[in-house]
Amino acid sequence: MPAVARAALTALLAGVLAGGCAAGGGQQGRPGSDEQTQIALTRAATTNATKLLVVVEENHSLAQMRAGMPYTFGLAKRYGYATQYHAIRHPSLPNYIAIASGNTHGVVDDRPPSEHRLRGATVFQAGLQRHRRTAVYAQSMPRRCATTSQGAYAVKHNPWAYFPGQRRQCRGHNFSMRHFGPDVQNGRLPRVGMVVPDLNHDAHDGTLRTADRWFKNLMSQVTAGPDWKSGRLVVVLTADEDDGSQGNRVLTVVVHPSQRHHVVRRSLNHYSLTRLYSEVAGLPRIGQASSAPSMARAFGLPVP
Repeated sequence: MPAVARAALTALLAGVLAGGCAAGGGQQGRPGSDEQTQIALTRAATTNATKLLVVVEENHSLAQMRAGMPYTFGLAKRYGYATQYHAIRHPSLPNYIAIASGNTHGVVDDRPPSEHRLRGATVFQAGLQRHRRTAVYAQSMPRRCATTSQGAYAVKHNPWAYFPGQRRQCRGHNFSMRHFGPDVQNGRLPRVGMVVPDLNHDAHDGTLRTADRWFKNLMSQVTAGPDWKSGRLVVVLTADEDDGSQGNRVLTVVVHPSQRHHVVRRSLNHYSLTRLYSEVAGLPRIGQASSAPSMARAFGLPVP
């Protein structure tokens, strides 16, 4: 068992035992409840994470997100976060492309898919090729795999739409958010997953506080679902880039039962996140993920 998981498990079980003692006779009506809770916590903290859900916020530094997103940073302190995680470059689009494919493909702007017809592998394609459930949930997207922006939907934040050779796969697995709730409830969250909030909820047009409330609502759904409770699911929240004030250093939060007050100071970047898809879902490393620092190792995540 990784050291981080052992520490998390020890602390979790200590909390359960303390709670049971404090409760005293309050548990008499439910014999064995403490033992059942201990077993569930043990399994969740040590079960291999086989599903990864990445949530991407917009254009704010580590310091700004820490100050402006109290729920999110509270979650970071409770579970784990990185202090030296850097985006790849500016503006937004190259960073989304980097996460999805391990390469920026020379993209240096935010132009639409009609002007960037990219070739090469993506983690989404790799997941489907190996029969891993794969999904990108894009809020306010008018239709599956929409290749033009509309309303609060920004295609520059939906990287799969930039790979025309994967268009059929994208149309089959790039959903609006109305699919998200049922997938959570039914334990069908993808092994290779991404959530793209719209411009109102990713802190691009809206405030950090609005983005924070949106993420809190998302996580309330996730943590009530069987994928989370089983320990199969790891959730990562990051930002595509900073605002230019902190050398592209952004808050990156890792939420999994194995993590407890874990602060990672090792240098990581978006290619490390590409690699994490491979480590969690059992995929080949693509692009610069091959040489990127391992997030699974840095955080001590239990992976297959």
